[in-house]
Amino acid sequence: MKHLIFVLLLLLNGQVLAEELKEFDFDVPSAAMQDRGVKPECKFEGVTIPEDAIIYAAGGYSGRKLDFQIDQSGHTATQFDIAINSKTRPVILILGAYEPTIWNLGWSSGTKILAVFASGYHRQVIAGLGSETPTLISSYDNKGPCGYFYVGKEKNVQLNPQSRQLFGKPVNLVYQGDKSGKIVVGDPLTNTEKLTTSKKNTPESYRDQSAPLAGKAGLDDAEAKGIIRRATVADANQWVEEVFANSPKQDVPPIAGQGIPKPRRPHLHNAYVVLKEFTYPAGLYGGNSASFFVTKGVPIPKGNPGHSTIYDFNSLLCNGVGCGR
Repeated sequence: MKHLIFVLLLLLNGQVLAEELKEFDFDVPSAAMQDRGVKPECKFEGVTIPEDAIIYAAGGYSGRKLDFQIDQSGHTATQFDIAINSKTRPVILILGAYEPTIWNLGWSSGTKILAVFASGYHRQVIAGLGSETPTLISSYDNKGPCGYFYVGKEKNVQLNPQSRQLFGKPVNLVYQGDKSGKIVVGDPLTNTEKLTTSKKNTPESYRDQSAPLAGKAGLDDAEAKGIIRRATVADANQWVEEVFANSPKQDVPPIAGQGIPKPRRPHLHNAYVVLKEFTYPAGLYGGNSASFFVTKGVPIPKGNPGHSTIYDFNSLLCNGVGCGR
């Protein structure tokens, strides 16, 4: 009898719970869908493409270099400023860059933007666009449903197939960016033309606050905070003496006036001593590369050293492109 009452209570409670659940509209979150093996589709939801819509593709390997990061790739963020001017036909934009990029959009009075699709290897973000305009971002980093590509000077073989899949028609025209990061899409702009842009999502709003400033600005900031200091000849000589003293003795005769040959002294161009925990700024490549002497008791810096050279007083090991010089 007790078991029967228990079962009846369970059924009644289940009925009440079912009635309560009818009041709610439950959507399966996208993350949960992926966990169940349901991947997002490469398409725009609810976007109607009129016959007269024109499709422009724009971008390049990278835009104008910024002094901050928008992701954890260790690469300096870049920015393209896209001015759209098409008063007679609605516009669809396909944007693509390799480096982490902010696409900062502005448009002339009378221009209507139907949709914006952005792709690339590293993180891509869209600034200046209102929430009423549908967007889709698919990059290598975010494992997006449309794969990834960037707009180059040649071999843009993915553009038309991607455009047909998303919008049912090929790209009308490709615009290539340069180091200035400025691209005018559509008709030429007059000097008096004013552009509209949304202030809700500015380029600055995408700054990764957890990452240091990039390049020389990052080094200057760390130096001002006492995390690093400029290296001196004394630091380079100390490295030579400690490496020499802790290396196996060479079976070579001494040189007159010099004695046993010692390791070559490190170059001091753009060289620093690391005094505290430190994260390499992004963009330490080419002329922005540096040398770092890591003092005893200080851990090896985090992040990407780029083309820099690291002299570690803890292990007396050299790492980086300058070690064999």
